[in-house]
Amino acid sequence: MEIKYLCPYWGSEEYQPQTFIDYVKDKGYDGIEINIPNDTIFETKFYDALNKVRRESPNFICGLQQVFSIKKETPEEYLDKVLKRMSDMVHYQPDFINSHTGKDYYSFSDNCKIIDAIEELSIKTGIPVYHEIHRGRFTFHSQATIRYLDVFPSLKFVGDFSHWCVVSESLLQDQEEAIRRVIPHIAHLHARVATEQASQVNNPFAPEWSQHLERFTTIWKDIVNYKKKRRKQFTITPEFGPFPYMPQAPFTQAPLSDQRELNIKMKDYLKSQLS
Repeated sequence: MEIKYLCPYWGSEEYQPQTFIDYVKDKGYDGIEINIPNDTIFETKFYDALNKVRRESPNFICGLQQVFSIKKETPEEYLDKVLKRMSDMVHYQPDFINSHTGKDYYSFSDNCKIIDAIEELSIKTGIPVYHEIHRGRFTFHSQATIRYLDVFPSLKFVGDFSHWCVVSESLLQDQEEAIRRVIPHIAHLHARVATEQASQVNNPFAPEWSQHLERFTTIWKDIVNYKKKRRKQFTITPEFGPFPYMPQAPFTQAPLSDQRELNIKMKDYLKSQLS
């Protein structure tokens, strides 16, 4: 199985599309994962830059994100917004859509209706949709997520276990059964190391975080080993983010690590660990 590494646009919002794609190629990534800004000029430039790199590198991977800021809205209002957003993404013909789906406080029934509509859109467009494991979404906790698998046994997830760690205040040592249950459903992976109290350490390669890095590496290896027997290709986004994920020094607000350098180092680390 070939593992492809994607670069997150998150944290590089000052880059215009062509500049970002040039950076991605220069740093040895195989593609991108991006929540396209709601800006007509940016969208046009991104479409052109994406088509250009696809002509030059036909195997270049593009994952698009469906992520909205917090807003008080009914499940029906939320779903209308999400379906419009995802329908607009078809224009770019992404390899997959990473959907931040539902809300943790919506009822099980309402989240099921939202999932069902998104899955129908995925089938209609032919574009795979993966639902990210994330706080605030229907996937906010392991046991809550598993309940949906009983209704939707074909669900595919973006595996980001940092969020479950924060919700459970643990490194999921006592939730191995839940992890094993969702591993077959992980279609894409976000590689970020969390603590029991925060979704991102300041630097996963600092010695004080060695046990946390080891724990996450073990989970990632289990996922990749499962996929090796079943897929020809698997994608991973090293996804250390900027503030507020990245801790800052007080008063100066200086980031404690360089986010982009962490993602490059994580990419290289994973290549050595997962090959």
